Formats: sequence, structure tokens, C-alpha cells
Amino acid sequence: MSTTPSATGPRPEVEVRRSKRRRRTVSAYRDGDRVVVMIPASLSRQEEAEWVETMLARLERSERRRKPSDLDLLRRAQDLSDRYLGGLAVAESVRWVDNQQARWGSCTPGDRTIRLSARLQGMPQWVVDYVLVHELAHLLEPGHDANFWGWVDRYPQAERAKGYLIGWSSAARLDPPPSDELD
Repeated sequence: MSTTPSATGPRPEVEVRRSKRRRRTVSAYRDGDRVVVMIPASLSRQEEAEWVETMLARLERSERRRKPSDLDLLRRAQDLSDRYLGGLAVAESVRWVDNQQARWGSCTPGDRTIRLSARLQGMPQWVVDYVLVHELAHLLEPGHDANFWGWVDRYPQAERAKGYLIGWSSAARLDPPPSDELD
């Protein structure tokens, strides 16, 4: 087990579990603050160390994809604006916030800021993209009128993402917002 720092911060505690039944596969998962790496019992200590490093790097990459930074969100928002809104919606900032329990996102057109609920972290990228497109559309149309929905509906997975968020809210026993808002 180790807690030495890595390039991106402190290295998590690592537990290696050897299995006599496991022949070739190696897997890893997070268990709280610890990472469990499961390896075949036949691996040498050097092979174990190499696999631990490989699996920690894979987990880190996977987690970065699922929980992008605020700068990553801003870049993603610009890409989505270029792709679906003709590059017309330009956000000044996009950031995660922890204080939005009733909304998925919010936009302040006056200062061109977008905030996304931290509850979106870990959801599929196409769902996060939908919320970004929705909030970017508010930079073009502040209300939820037909013009606004015309912009949002340019995103090909808009209906699917709305359904996902409604289902998630239902499963979490939260009252979903009215279907015409989904902010």
C-alpha cells in the first residue's frame, strides 16, 4: 500500500489482491479513498508494480473524462457552440457548482457565465453536453420560447438527454423540473 504523491496530487492508498483463479486479467476500482488492484497470483513483484502503475493511470484518465475541470468545461462549451450553435454562443466562464440541487445548470446572460450542478459529474458525456448546449442557448435566447428550443434541438441527443435527466430525477426521488425548462 502506498500514499506517495503522483503528478496530479497525492497517490491513493493501493490494495493489491492476488487471485489463484485469475489467469491473465488485471482490474482495478476505487473503494472509497483506496484503489483495489486485482491481479493473477502468478505475477512477479515487478509485474505487480508495473500493473499497479498502469491501472492507476487508467483510473485517473477515466475519472478525468467523467469529471472534467472548469477549463475543460469551457473548452467543451466552445466546441459545442461551434458545432451546434454556429459559434454564436460564447461563454465567459463555465464551472461546476455544489449549490444547485433543483437545477442541472444555470446561465447569466449579462456576464455570460454558466454554472453546472456537480450532480452531473459522472453522468454520460452526451448528457453533460446537452446541459451545456441548453445553457449556451440561453446566451442567445434568455427564455424558454420556441426560438430557444430551436437552438437546443440542434443538439442531436437533446430528447434522449432530457429523458435521461427526468429518469435520473425520478430514481433519486427528486421532483423533476417542468419538461419545458429542465434547467
